[in-house]
Amino acid sequence: AKRVQLIRVSEVDWWDELVNNEDDEGEDGDPINSTGSNNKDSTIKGGSPILLFVLPTWTNGTLPPDGSESLLQSLDDISNDWRVAPEPLKAHNEKEAQLLVGAFGMGSSAYDAETVGKPAKEVFGRLVGKLGARPVVGSRNANCNVGNGSGKKRGGKIRGNSLMIGDAEVGDAEISFEKWMNGVMNSIFQGVEVDLGLSSVVGNGNGGERNSNSKGKGKVKSGKGKGNGHQKQQLEKEKEQSSSSCCGGSSNKEDLNDDAGCACKSSDDNDDSDNVGCCSSKAKDEDDNDDSATDSISEDEDDDDDDYDEDEEEEDRGVLDVEDMGNVIKSQTSTKKSTTTPKEMVTPKQAKALKKEGYRLIGTHSAVKLCRWTKHQLRGRGGCYKHTHYGITSYQCMEATPSLACANKCVFCWRHHKNPVGREWRWKTDDPGMIVKEAVNTHVSMIKETKGIPGIQMDRWAEAHTVRHCALSLVGEPIMYPRINELLQELHDRKISTFLVTNGQHPQAIRDLIPITQLYVSVDASTPESLEAVDRPLFRDAWDRLKTSLACLKHKGQRTVARLTVVKGWNSDEIGGYARLVALGHCSLVEVKGVTFCGKSDASNLNMSNTPWHHEVVEFTKVLKQELDAIREEGGEDPLPEYDLACEHKHSCSVLLARVDQFAVPDPDDPTKRKWRTWIDYDKFQELAARHAADPTFKFGVEDYIADTPSWAVFGAEEEGFDPTDNRHRKKKRHPKYTRFDEEGIPTHDTFDEPL
Repeated sequence: AKRVQLIRVSEVDWWDELVNNEDDEGEDGDPINSTGSNNKDSTIKGGSPILLFVLPTWTNGTLPPDGSESLLQSLDDISNDWRVAPEPLKAHNEKEAQLLVGAFGMGSSAYDAETVGKPAKEVFGRLVGKLGARPVVGSRNANCNVGNGSGKKRGGKIRGNSLMIGDAEVGDAEISFEKWMNGVMNSIFQGVEVDLGLSSVVGNGNGGERNSNSKGKGKVKSGKGKGNGHQKQQLEKEKEQSSSSCCGGSSNKEDLNDDAGCACKSSDDNDDSDNVGCCSSKAKDEDDNDDSATDSISEDEDDDDDDYDEDEEEEDRGVLDVEDMGNVIKSQTSTKKSTTTPKEMVTPKQAKALKKEGYRLIGTHSAVKLCRWTKHQLRGRGGCYKHTHYGITSYQCMEATPSLACANKCVFCWRHHKNPVGREWRWKTDDPGMIVKEAVNTHVSMIKETKGIPGIQMDRWAEAHTVRHCALSLVGEPIMYPRINELLQELHDRKISTFLVTNGQHPQAIRDLIPITQLYVSVDASTPESLEAVDRPLFRDAWDRLKTSLACLKHKGQRTVARLTVVKGWNSDEIGGYARLVALGHCSLVEVKGVTFCGKSDASNLNMSNTPWHHEVVEFTKVLKQELDAIREEGGEDPLPEYDLACEHKHSCSVLLARVDQFAVPDPDDPTKRKWRTWIDYDKFQELAARHAADPTFKFGVEDYIADTPSWAVFGAEEEGFDPTDNRHRKKKRHPKYTRFDEEGIPTHDTFDEPL
């Protein structure tokens, strides 16, 4: 029987598996060679150990920092160690088992087109080019009679690919993976007709799950797995061969994203002969057209195979010398740019996923969704933190975005990365007037649908039909939309206030932005390293872009906010770094909010333990204030203004730091105390914004549209930020109110002051 093992790359000691075998013996005491197969019997019946990799692409084209990076280091060490013979994995005679390898790489050219699939290419190149392994597709030790699949038996060889790349940005990785898997499986099963039902050559490319029974009761089960579209291949094979292991059983298996494509293909969806890449052959004989249906070449053969005839080598142009593989990959990478009309941003698959989560799509790249706080306040159960901090009416607030695409893939994103990504706008652009009109109409229609919800207060329900506020923070990066200023003006013309949140990766767009009610920049990390880990930005210079964006805030004139999302265990350290970032922009306000856990997602490994308690957010904010005070005491030509704790909303685990010079005045009742004015005079803002629109030379500032903060919203108030005009609703069995905590912040007493 041939055994198949699925093992993570990080779990394997590659030096021991590939080279160190002096302590290993076969079942009858014979030594086992470096490929993990018994020398005596392993190839008498055509068996060879097979090593398959499925490798993701991490930052800058590396393997994930989970121990997997040791793979390439081990291969380099083996290649360069003088104690190891050249090509140690190569079979030098028919009695030795030849290690066969294949690799499939995953990545996204939205991050960097040059590094997509780089780990897979490097691993495959080292194993085949330096260590003497052979490609699994096309090797004589892996011949088969091909029924339907990504290959064709010609002259003792199988045309196919041992190495292929999937690109999440292109969107056809599923098809690429199916082609790769078909070629690999047809090569593995010798003398057996294998039809996996995967390749687009034999169907629609959508895969499915099928069973293919081979001789000797062999079975292959392959297809699309469930759970966010990730591919999972499970193989069970029994053949009458002598026992041989799979080179240490190191067939790596990683989750595969099913909305990707060949890394070297253009983003153009046209599947023509010009639009191919490293997995495709540019020059083929006319009689090879049937084989080109899979858009593939075999980058598989090295020039040391004496068993192949020269005529066969000449006939199969797709078979390359390993030494030339890198040049071919580079030269065949498609640089063709689409000259057609820009495509729509959201694919049908993405649209389906977004709609399933409650999004109402507008045009080709915008969306609205009814916020849960809107429904809460309609029922008199309290408003969101913006109601507490700034005085918005939550049930008259529309949550929307003009761009579903984003330049980050934050680990805490509650949208679970159902939306597209990109560094720049490259899609069809909808009219801003249409977006605003349809967004408002759609939002109002959703308000109408809430009429039957128990507890709805009909006076508020009637008022909710008039949208007063717009939170441009639903999903994606709204500032990427190239006509964002026109859209903001459309909102202002309707007397709708504007709260825009950006991730700080487009500083020029921030500079060009017209005056809005409040502008946020998300500050999710205090160091370049933690920013890479938490935000997973597409831009290589994400840290510099963030700092430049924050510096731009100093000159905006209107209310600016540095928004800190605290993810316990990820970005809750190095608070001094946050203070230095805030100081760059002299931000009007600093929002500190604990991350909201929105359920398990394949996009990140966050759980409830990463969500801080409110008292932990308060402590974080107090330390941040101390760090800001320390910077202010340093002075300088442009000293930092003083900040203090102004508001809190315990229900949201949110605390607000505000500039004293802009938002605090002496309390008339007690001059020794401060009276906070963090709320907004929305009518006054609309008046000022209209004057600026009519006369761009007219300037106005933060103090021109502030309003008094009610006592219940002030930090330290007994109400903890909950509006007393509403009734707080608690599900005591599911969400008890804790009244006491131990030194570590763990609750000890419930809402009735009873010990837990």
